[in-house]
Amino acid sequence: MIPIRDNIRSRSIPITGYILIISTAVIFMKELMLEDGQLDQMVATFGLIPAVFLSGLDSRLTDITVYLPLVTNLFLHGGWLHVIGNLWYLKIFGDNVEDRLGHGNFLIFYLLCGIIANLAQVIVDPASTVPTIGASGAISGVLGAYFISFPLAKVSTLIPIFFFVTIIEIPAMLFLGLWFVLQLQSGTASLYMAGTNVAWWAHIGGFAAGVILVKLFPRRNSY
Repeated sequence: MIPIRDNIRSRSIPITGYILIISTAVIFMKELMLEDGQLDQMVATFGLIPAVFLSGLDSRLTDITVYLPLVTNLFLHGGWLHVIGNLWYLKIFGDNVEDRLGHGNFLIFYLLCGIIANLAQVIVDPASTVPTIGASGAISGVLGAYFISFPLAKVSTLIPIFFFVTIIEIPAMLFLGLWFVLQLQSGTASLYMAGTNVAWWAHIGGFAAGVILVKLFPRRNSY
């Protein structure tokens, strides 16, 4: 299922969302200009490597640089499909959540969801030496907030049926509920299978964080 649009018009310009989209895209373009060795170094430095992160906590608990990958990894991506998919979901679902929270609170919410998502992945796979990168965890938080805030919204969705594709409107509660179930199934399967490069538990943790945190943030008065 590929979301095309939702039916709720944003009441304000999603300034924070645009800043996140543009900054993430600019950083990705920077990645493309780096040579392989430089890119590997960038990912090793700013990506989140669970084993390295936990080792840093053991030896340098008060060193702020140990914690930076919990945020910086949100702005790195592994390829065109990775970055386009993430930013597309942010564009469709982020504007209404930003409307609900306000521009500043949306940025705080986004980063908090990303941090919690990263910690969930570290807890589930603490020995991993594979860098975790991508905004998926933070955007999963946005999806969780949308699920709670706009359950009856309609999401126009592209659905392939054999050799044909069709677009149908699906209630946001159903679309995002199915999305979460798929993440949960894949995350559970990843516990028993080695070799996955997808941080499924970051998606799950981010979504759960969004569901909870959106209730704790004050609702924007104008919404």
